[in-house]
Amino acid sequence: MIKILIVEDDPNIAKLVEATVAIGGYEGIVCNNGAEAFEKIEHESYDLILLDVMLPDMDGFEIVQKRTNKDAPVIFITAKQELTDKVKGLRLGAEDYIVKPFEAMELLARIEVILRRVKRTENTYFYGNISVNVEEHTCKCDGVEVYLTPKEFEVLVFFIQHKDVAISRDRLLAAVWGFEYEGETRTIDIHIQQLRKKLNLKDKLVTIPKLGYRLESAKE
Repeated sequence: MIKILIVEDDPNIAKLVEATVAIGGYEGIVCNNGAEAFEKIEHESYDLILLDVMLPDMDGFEIVQKRTNKDAPVIFITAKQELTDKVKGLRLGAEDYIVKPFEAMELLARIEVILRRVKRTENTYFYGNISVNVEEHTCKCDGVEVYLTPKEFEVLVFFIQHKDVAISRDRLLAAVWGFEYEGETRTIDIHIQQLRKKLNLKDKLVTIPKLGYRLESAKE
């Protein structure tokens, strides 16, 4: 499971972020001060770091400047709204910079974009008789290649990565089309219909009334 370090000294915000991360199917580890976070980052392995700027003992900018273990990408989450602070954070090497308050689904979408960008995902996924190779951008069913459009492919990969999780249309739009997408959610329904037809997923990619869809685990 993908591990995300959440560095936040406000317990209410920390709980919100931890819950958001859990919705995405990720493991969240919470830390509430800068010095402890620095030690964790230096000596432990994480796939992503969600880092507040204003922290006790050592601020987020200082942590990023001093760390020698640079494997995990960083998203700053902070109340500091000045453009100069955002520029500083990005110049220090952060992948993104989110200003509080923020919407949980926006945070989740940005996390998913970053994880895809840095390839913190597997190259090949298997679901029942379906195999998906992300690098080759190919999908096979019973060993026979099935043509999928680029967005159909991304939707399929997203569902396989989040099996048995209820996915709202808004979340799927944000993750695949981008958080700023302003099109209709009907777009999702069309892509779902095509995936069901092309890959015989009618009984597995199920509709959740008034919410969205869920890909149920394939029988072993």
